[in-house]
Amino acid sequence: MTTEWAWNPDHDGAHDMPLGDRIRELRKEHGWSQGDLAAKIGADTGQISRYETAKMTPGADAVVKIAEALDVSCDYLLVDDAPRRAFRAPDTILGDRLTGLDELTDEDRHALLHMLDALLAKNRVRNALRETG
Repeated sequence: MTTEWAWNPDHDGAHDMPLGDRIRELRKEHGWSQGDLAAKIGADTGQISRYETAKMTPGADAVVKIAEALDVSCDYLLVDDAPRRAFRAPDTILGDRLTGLDELTDEDRHALLHMLDALLAKNRVRNALRETG
């Protein structure tokens, strides 16, 4: 029995793109053969073929290795309509600051959101003016 990962609550159990298809698409996007992906995750070519044809469902450890090799988040592989993100978030000054946002009061968080909205709007106007002028 094969269980296909890819849950989407909006589709009553139906899958827009099963895990195997998503793996195949991403592998081809990288220009890799099944053997290339297998080598990167410590598997054999037959295993990748079975994943892609849904004859075998990868376990959690294999999903993590596949996601890392393909540089996508695990949720992107498993959940329809999940946003495509890199496997690991880039280390940035902004990212470091974002982790501390939970420490802010609701009032401070609200003020920060208004400031961010204003800066984003200012940047969009500046870019629009550059494109037209």
